[in-house]
Amino acid sequence: MVSTPPKSIISSTIPKPFLKWAGGKSQLIEQISHFLPEALHRGAIKRYIEPFIGGGAIFFWLAHKYEIQELIISDINTELVVAYRTIQQSVDDLIEILSAIQTQYLSLDDNQRRDYFYQVRQNFNCRRTQIDLRKYNSHWVERTAQLIFLNKTCFNGLFRVNIKGDFNVPSGKYRKPYIFDADNLQAVAQILQRTEILQGDFSQCEKFVDTQTFVYCDPPYRPISNTSNFTAYSQQVFDDDEQLRLRDFFQQLDDRGAFLLLSNSDPKNHNTEDNFFEQAYQDYRIIRVKASRNINSNAAKRNHINELLIMNY
Repeated sequence: MVSTPPKSIISSTIPKPFLKWAGGKSQLIEQISHFLPEALHRGAIKRYIEPFIGGGAIFFWLAHKYEIQELIISDINTELVVAYRTIQQSVDDLIEILSAIQTQYLSLDDNQRRDYFYQVRQNFNCRRTQIDLRKYNSHWVERTAQLIFLNKTCFNGLFRVNIKGDFNVPSGKYRKPYIFDADNLQAVAQILQRTEILQGDFSQCEKFVDTQTFVYCDPPYRPISNTSNFTAYSQQVFDDDEQLRLRDFFQQLDDRGAFLLLSNSDPKNHNTEDNFFEQAYQDYRIIRVKASRNINSNAAKRNHINELLIMNY
């Protein structure tokens, strides 16, 4: 918690998430900025790692704001990693396709938009097993464009898949959806040019960690009630066992001397007797910050709640 002025780099355009993502941190950037390691402010951090990149709000903000020599992001969600790598390598082609999609979609009436959405969703799901999602190829650009379109026009604007891995969110009703921002995509691509993008389990990042590394973990949140669940962004289930495996990983990185910050839900929003995180991270600093529910089918329930920040410094 230091007020040392940061060093700014890149352009004046601050890159922002190109997807809406459950649990996105855009709203918490200001609060999180007060709890960054002092070493980051004085330029002692040489590597930044984010093993659950999601929408990337914190990553883009930090990468733009601070001089960090090495950037590494990762996620288990293959589709998400495909999108990041596509923007890294073919942002101009992606913008061209998105522009055509947006022009066509906005020219349609409500019924035609609904039909168009489901046609794109069906194509997106059917081609999932036909495209090599492990090695970059020309099909990635169209797929990423479809993903961004579906994300920005589906109900509540989120990414959710079923047990088969198919995108299953229904069509949303937006008068003039903001599907993409060309300038932002260019700014995102600029950051990604100097970023290593990995796909897989969070544990693969351990080999990169040393005493000059800052790791921010923003995993699928532990549900705060029986009806809330933010783990459906991939086919893998992130239950309490996984939360504890992440705790063990956190401890391993702590032993390596890295600077660690982790976000999660606060169970006490629903049950004041739930000490899951207090017990799991009893040796670390835990603070609560205010957040709002951005994704909820009931607008009346999009109120302010607490979220946890856990750190080893």
